[in-house]
Amino acid sequence: MWALRRVSNPLKGLSGGISRACYSKSKILSGYRDFKVIDIIAECPQVESVVCQVGYTDDVCSNFPFGRRALSSQAGAETSESESESDSEDGFSELDAPATADPTKDEGEVISEPDLSDNESIDEPSQNELELAETEAELGEKVASRKKDGLELFKAIIAAPGLSIQSALDKWEEEGKYLGREVIAFAMLNLRKRRMYGRALQLSEWLESNNRIEFNERDYASRLDLIAKVRGIQKAESYITKIPQSFRGEVIYRTLLANCVGDSNVKKAEEVFNKMKDLGFSITTFACNQLLLLYKRVDKKKIADVLLLMEKENIKPTLFTYTILIDTKGLSNDIDGMDQIVETMKAQGIEPDIQTQATLAKHYVSGGLKEKAEALLKEMEGGNLKEHRWACRALLPLYAVLGKADEVGRVWKVCESNPRLDECMAAIEAWGRLKKIDEAEAVFERMSKTWKKLSSRHYTSLLKVYANHKMLTKGKDLVKRMADSGCRIGPFTWDALVKLYVEAGEIEKADSILQKATQQSQMKPMFSSYMTIMNQYARRGDIHNAEKMFHRIRQAGYVSRLMMFNALIQAYINAKAPAYGMRDRLRADNIFPNKGLTAQLALVDAFRKTPVSDLLD
Repeated sequence: MWALRRVSNPLKGLSGGISRACYSKSKILSGYRDFKVIDIIAECPQVESVVCQVGYTDDVCSNFPFGRRALSSQAGAETSESESESDSEDGFSELDAPATADPTKDEGEVISEPDLSDNESIDEPSQNELELAETEAELGEKVASRKKDGLELFKAIIAAPGLSIQSALDKWEEEGKYLGREVIAFAMLNLRKRRMYGRALQLSEWLESNNRIEFNERDYASRLDLIAKVRGIQKAESYITKIPQSFRGEVIYRTLLANCVGDSNVKKAEEVFNKMKDLGFSITTFACNQLLLLYKRVDKKKIADVLLLMEKENIKPTLFTYTILIDTKGLSNDIDGMDQIVETMKAQGIEPDIQTQATLAKHYVSGGLKEKAEALLKEMEGGNLKEHRWACRALLPLYAVLGKADEVGRVWKVCESNPRLDECMAAIEAWGRLKKIDEAEAVFERMSKTWKKLSSRHYTSLLKVYANHKMLTKGKDLVKRMADSGCRIGPFTWDALVKLYVEAGEIEKADSILQKATQQSQMKPMFSSYMTIMNQYARRGDIHNAEKMFHRIRQAGYVSRLMMFNALIQAYINAKAPAYGMRDRLRADNIFPNKGLTAQLALVDAFRKTPVSDLLD
């Protein structure tokens, strides 16, 4: 940990939110000025997916997937019947990030999708999706023998008409069908995979109200997580008071912390962290990793505080910890610092996995070190790509970023005979980046023929290609095809549509689509959808619409972020108009300006002194 802190920049003070868990300020500063701390000003583009398996070990948590996750069972003869049936249900969002509460919504159909920052990066290191119900490995042979029952229950739940699944569950009970823990676990696992958190919550509530299972701490934590996703953090916090005292252990508060981080709610996350400390729970790697993820997104200077706390408490960094730090360094274009962290990690006996290597390669490319990136990609291939098939998903977009069309074709050839869903999506993204639209469309057609039913997420992979190349007509035709297939059109698709129209120069149409979507649907638009439109209004110097979009983001339940104020103030700058009270608004939202925002504020300060104003005075 000492070595980690030595590869960074000086810190001026501690985060007030975690200071009670650290040394006194004077002690830290006196012993810390000789070190460097990670100090990165640039905003971090990433998929904000941070919820982890709070019921398991941190070693499990470190095995995060590469970017957004799809259900990637293989097609063809190698796929079992039950797996094929399960994967054919992919007509649902399979995306990350908690939904925000809205009292006007019925949570029965709330399906969460990811918040994206202003720039969509799929390489954000994210911990595994929260799966608090028992897994198949834990339940052993009982799950295998009851897998068919679990799949049948899952299908009954998703087929339930309207927004309530109670009738389907009551019918299951009336027919005397088996409803043991292993069946429930299988159904719950698949509901979570498809991000059908509303229905998963109803299942949990029905089980308790009908006394079908005796709840343990893990069951209560699972319910808490679902409430946070569907109804919001405040409702989840209230639910904790209803949990029997004997079950209010560390897992409960870790679950709440993860959801606060998922919402980028700094104040609440720090409160929960301190609450855990006050209750006497030991500080774990999981909790520290959650704070690192949070501060990586909202205030990178505070990363130093977490590292200092880990050193004080003798908490050993995991692979996930190092990957967060590597990505943070890479985003600041500090390649030397990034490499030093890799050396420190290896010295601790931790080798980078495929996701960590992909993160490194991405930053080598952005830093102009293409030869170094290529060498790392060859290392990821392991000498025999067929034996290292799992690397293909990461390699396809990375070779595309390098402009290596031949390499993309070579990697795709390994997958082509028996592709997985995530490989198809990666190939579509890669060919799109290389401006090879025909190849991207061919992969999509192959995907649509291989799987019985594609989800909105799979259609959107091609829709994004059309958006990036301003192919409005093709994009509209694809959305019509998607609707005709009976596929649910949700926030992920809205986001691609917004980008499609914005890239075509039709910002008003993009704004109208987003507004209609929020009025007609129970789902919350993605953060990036609002920001795409807001940034365009800012470029125009359209203060009225930029302010309107700022207000709509807050109405949707997103907490204020630095990038929102960046865009808003830029609208005032481009309109050459003063922004009265902007500093007060920043203080009210607990936003502390970085160097860039401070420079922007100076330009819109109605009372700033200039040589001309001095002469007039």
